[in-house]
Amino acid sequence: MSVELPLWKAISYFRVLALCYALLRYFNSYLHFLHPVAGWIFLGALTLWTLASTRAFANPQRCTRFVLGTDLALAVTGIVMSGMTDSPARISHGAPTLPTIWAAGTVLGFAAKGGWRPAAASGSVIGVANILGHGGPTGDNIHNIVLLMVAGCAIGYVIELARASEATLTRALQVEAATRERERLSRDIHDGVLQVLALVQRRGAELSGTEPGGGTGSGTDFAELGRLAGEQERALRALMTGGPLPEQRAPRSDAAEPPDPDAPRDLTALLRPYADERITLSAPGTPVPLPGAAAGELAAAVGAAVDNVRKHAGERARAWILVEDEPEAVTVSIRDDGPGFAPGRLGEAEQVGRLGVSQSIRGRLLDLGGTAELYSAPGEGVEVELRVPRKATP
Repeated sequence: MSVELPLWKAISYFRVLALCYALLRYFNSYLHFLHPVAGWIFLGALTLWTLASTRAFANPQRCTRFVLGTDLALAVTGIVMSGMTDSPARISHGAPTLPTIWAAGTVLGFAAKGGWRPAAASGSVIGVANILGHGGPTGDNIHNIVLLMVAGCAIGYVIELARASEATLTRALQVEAATRERERLSRDIHDGVLQVLALVQRRGAELSGTEPGGGTGSGTDFAELGRLAGEQERALRALMTGGPLPEQRAPRSDAAEPPDPDAPRDLTALLRPYADERITLSAPGTPVPLPGAAAGELAAAVGAAVDNVRKHAGERARAWILVEDEPEAVTVSIRDDGPGFAPGRLGEAEQVGRLGVSQSIRGRLLDLGGTAELYSAPGEGVEVELRVPRKATP
């Protein structure tokens, strides 16, 4: 209703101004009428109706068919009464009707409510009443009727176009929202798979270290791994088929989420677990606060970039995480000395369903209102630059 409401208010104001014009015209000429009292009675009724229906014409929900029908009946009545109360000489010289331009407000109401077709129908009714009840088919009457029809149909057509444009925009926003939600779910699933793989690798290393003889290991551990793997498999299958995602239980973690997602969190503290003998973290000596949810999303994007380094850069590759605390934004750079990749490789990976960069990194930064830039060339490693506004919220 954003496009229509100003137009409805304009129609409401127009009807009041047109009423004042009709009263002023009649006040200056009522002594020349054959039956001036009848004219005053009609204008009194017209004044009461205009004031009573002002709120109705200011809102499309209140302006019902009954309101429009009553308005049209009053306009036709005033036009027909003009031929009875005015003198034939004045009518032949082009004297206006009792409602004058107030009748145009009726046509505009039909146009705003239903489009150009109802506007044309109401304009035709008023035009026929003008011809039959007030002077016949004179040049002035035909001229006024043409102007009324053109204005009503034009505004009705514009209203129809505006409604169609708003409906198209609404559908586009719904599709965009659904796409963003699907991308968010894809990121969550992708990150869940990485967590499970990391858990499998860690548990496998522990089992192989404690049971070098090739034992079967703890049944509880294997049950835990089977449960997590099964949940991730069902989630991925649902994602590929477009079905509803099953409920997932995340791997156990010792890190507790803050109760308030908007509470500031230190980004450096969130990134510190990624540092090890291969990953070096360089950050300011003071905390780098960000809104809680934004800090968590940025840390998850950094984690996805670190996982890519461990998976694709090689066992001997090293990486450096640099945190820059700026007044308006926070920038995190992840650079490695691995083999890098050729131009176009990211597009090929996305086409075959590998969404680590497009969803877990770029998608997260896009939702935060930030940017994610990747720079690489064969033999020169990869650099990922993540920049998030200071007041970013997912």
